[in-house]
Amino acid sequence: MNSDWLGLAMFAGAFGFLLLGYPVAFSLGGVAIFFALIGIAFDVFDPVFLSAMPQRIFGIMSNFTLLAIPYFIFLGSMLEKSGIAEKLLETMGILFGRMRGGLALAVVIVGTLLAASTGVVAATVVAMGLISLPVMLRYGYDQGLATGVIAASGTLGQIVPPSVVLVVLGDQLGISVGDLFIGSLIPGLLMASAFALHVVIVSLVKPEFAPALPQEVRNIGRKALIKDVLAVMLPPLLLILLVLGSIFFGIATPTEAGAVGCLGAIALAAANRKLNWAALKQVCESTLRITTMVMFILLGSTAFSLVFRGLNGDRLMFNILSNLPGEELGFLAISLLTVFILGFFIDFFEIAFIVIPIFLPVAKALEIDLVWFGVLIGANLQTSFLTPPFGFALFYLRGVVPSHVKTQAIYRGVIPFIIIQILVLVLIIAFPELVNFLLEFKG
Repeated sequence: MNSDWLGLAMFAGAFGFLLLGYPVAFSLGGVAIFFALIGIAFDVFDPVFLSAMPQRIFGIMSNFTLLAIPYFIFLGSMLEKSGIAEKLLETMGILFGRMRGGLALAVVIVGTLLAASTGVVAATVVAMGLISLPVMLRYGYDQGLATGVIAASGTLGQIVPPSVVLVVLGDQLGISVGDLFIGSLIPGLLMASAFALHVVIVSLVKPEFAPALPQEVRNIGRKALIKDVLAVMLPPLLLILLVLGSIFFGIATPTEAGAVGCLGAIALAAANRKLNWAALKQVCESTLRITTMVMFILLGSTAFSLVFRGLNGDRLMFNILSNLPGEELGFLAISLLTVFILGFFIDFFEIAFIVIPIFLPVAKALEIDLVWFGVLIGANLQTSFLTPPFGFALFYLRGVVPSHVKTQAIYRGVIPFIIIQILVLVLIIAFPELVNFLLEFKG
């Protein structure tokens, strides 16, 4: 039996279990055990590989970078409870309400701030869907534009730092998470700016799609408005400065900055009188549940990759990916397409733990800048999570929109934003300086 193709069969088996609805961690671990036994039976798998499993597990448990994951999950969950999203959307909506498309612009700005504060897509999409969508529909916004801008702005949490996606990618690529945060800053802001520009253009071309707020709604006085803007903008900006600024200036590691961000989020919740034992319990339970899920997936993927390597599947994949037509461009096309399609079916944790270890040796052999490659994968995942019919962001939004808003309207609304994300992805590929500029400045 050819052990190389037996290794590839592992992927088909794992994907089959995932399609049947089995938990990812147990699908990966179970497939690894099954194929290890087959390999031993046919004398194509050395059992000594299994002896390395305990050492791999202890290596995972002592990984300081992965410690940042529960911090950023806690940070996002606590900010969701703090009421900061509601206040931001309300105040920014009034600030931009005199403009056509002002509410949509407010959603883009708030989505960017929440992404930079939490890095959690589900929390951002759900919060903005619950708070801003009813207001936008009440004042005559087109359903497609309203739902599209909410879903698109919510996915900014994939690439705007600090992002849990970037933490995991940094660990799997073996690069500094801080460098990945800094490198993704300009592409993330470019993506948000492109969303805002699209809203402005739609408002000019089709003003009936994005009317201004009525005078009586936004008439609160200039001084009161300035006071409200400062009151709601300064806390999240200060939190972003504490987290990203400490990383950028080398004061703290991402893990340490995440811990500081957690304290800041608790302080914001307390300031908004949202901090109580019930909220703290919910946040801790959410953090524990998601972190445990990530660790189990990591253990399952470790067993999977160990057996896959023992069956020489990694060697076959390296030979295939490193000899693609076009070399670097061919490899980028295949790797990004693979991640894009997998993003329809499985979460980014599974994608990072399963396919990144396969892509990494080839990327190193082709001398690809790994920070740039990580930003590309993050931006690509953002596009995948927004693309119909399987995009996760669409499912999150569908769960909170009113019943009279049809799924077709959501799909129609996100298409222009998908095109924008693809264009920005092409720009990042064509101009790596977008990623490297701040890193050179840091150096």
